[in-house]
Amino acid sequence: MVDDAAKSTGPRVAKRSADDGEFVRAFRAEPVSRIADRVADQVRNYIIDNDLAEGSRLPSERRLAELVGSSRPTVSQALRRLAVMGLIEIKPGSGTFVLRRPGVAVDESFQMMIRLAPESLDEMAKLRYLLEQGAGSEIMYATQFSRPARDISALEDALARLRRARGSAPEWIAADTNFHVEFVRLAGNRYLTSLFDSAHGAVVGKAYAHWILANEPPKWLAGQEFEQQIGLHEPIVAAVRDHDRDALLNALHAHHEALVDHIHRGEN
Repeated sequence: MVDDAAKSTGPRVAKRSADDGEFVRAFRAEPVSRIADRVADQVRNYIIDNDLAEGSRLPSERRLAELVGSSRPTVSQALRRLAVMGLIEIKPGSGTFVLRRPGVAVDESFQMMIRLAPESLDEMAKLRYLLEQGAGSEIMYATQFSRPARDISALEDALARLRRARGSAPEWIAADTNFHVEFVRLAGNRYLTSLFDSAHGAVVGKAYAHWILANEPPKWLAGQEFEQQIGLHEPIVAAVRDHDRDALLNALHAHHEALVDHIHRGEN
């Protein structure tokens, strides 16, 4: 015969087991990529808090791991994420350097939107294109109405940095983002630049996902296709220099199509 205490124990044990399952699901280990995101934020804040100028060298991966209380592989992944955002430049054998100072951005919101709705990536890519296209139209508009000519030296320097990055995926990836941000900055609107910066980072984060997560550059960054990347950027600078609106819009469209193709190839 089962007494009342034994009868009451059964349901309580079953309920506790169910609660434990819910607890495990709710507090499962955080993915490494999510931890790397948090470390990237810490490194970005380190640059801001220490007022590091462009060109400043960051501490070694080992030292950064000590500062943020994480492992070197996680710090390495975080640095690659910041390189994709164009904030730092990783030079193999030399160290990691500040490429440009972090600005006000809405990248966390855009990243969250893509995580919640991965199928919306094409829409984010289209937003990136529309923002860059809008910047191009504003640059050409200013020229048409005889406003002071834009100083494109920063854009030309960004193109030169791209050329010097031949054969080095880490340097190319950071230089690529820097190039496009410098182009949009010519429109003279900080809010437009911030929006583009965030949209661009969300999109190319997918294009360079294998490099961020496993330090494996995408195949299209090697061989002949790597050489073709310069050919997608040179016409943008030439069109701005020549004040050729049609050539500029065509160049931006060609780059957009290539970027979307790279993203889709990465998904297959």
